[in-house]
Amino acid sequence: MKEVGKIWMNGKLVPFKNAKVHVLTHALHYSTSIFEGIRCYDTPNGSAIFRLPEHVDRLFNSARLYSMKIPYSKKKISDAIIKTVKASKLKECYIRPLAYYGYGTMGLTPIQNRVDVSVSCWEWKMGESKAGKFSGAKCKISKWVRIDSKSQPMQAKSAANYSNAALARMEALNSGYDEAIMLNNNGKVAEGSAENIFVLKNGKITTPPLDADILNGITRDSVIKLLKANGKKVIQKNITINNLFSADEIFMTGTAAEVKSVTRINNRKIGTGKIGPVTKELQKSFMDVVMGQDKRFLKWLKFL
Repeated sequence: MKEVGKIWMNGKLVPFKNAKVHVLTHALHYSTSIFEGIRCYDTPNGSAIFRLPEHVDRLFNSARLYSMKIPYSKKKISDAIIKTVKASKLKECYIRPLAYYGYGTMGLTPIQNRVDVSVSCWEWKMGESKAGKFSGAKCKISKWVRIDSKSQPMQAKSAANYSNAALARMEALNSGYDEAIMLNNNGKVAEGSAENIFVLKNGKITTPPLDADILNGITRDSVIKLLKANGKKVIQKNITINNLFSADEIFMTGTAAEVKSVTRINNRKIGTGKIGPVTKELQKSFMDVVMGQDKRFLKWLKFL
């Protein structure tokens, strides 16, 4: 990671190397942190943050679900995100707001510790999403079951949820795959380790509902709205493993992944085994949106 610009910590921009926490920070021991992943794109009309208000809203909703009081207003956090991106001097970057219970008292109960907030950003590289963009990702159905919403709130984007996701991702990578697909406790498809999933069959597009123990992805929401605007309907209903294997096309969505194709699952070919026409069209349509080329969705972009 290139250490460029500064990191916003509790109201101040500090040098990248000085953005440190104590080893007894509560969140480090008990996963008591929530965060967001946001993209800033280098558009023909300048750098623009994608769906900033929605990301900030979700950050505060995650905090609420964890009884965490963020000591700043939504406007203050939004301004901090903009300041951090500008301080980085990057035209395009990945942005990570983070709120966490900090250093103070050790023990399971976090509420005696103050809530610290930081905003970081770094140069974006395609990385693990590359296969899904150009050749189609190979996915493994994970042995790790997606955490049940009765165990912890899956609508919160919390660090605690991502230990589960990391296990699935590592299992997939160690087995020679690009990504994992996780099932929920009912044996239905939930999501990838860090992406929502969509299935196309006979012209119909389906995606798991929010009560399938999935995160309410902002890219998921963007894609559903984009498909609807383009005359396609998305049905939210439970998806089975057989639905995956019999699909004509499968694609995943996420802030990092954007729209990526899935062409193999457990070494079984999906559709033609190549990126399908609907997925390919959607990839282009989504990039038109984030680059400000689709005037219908300009409101989703916060130009700097």
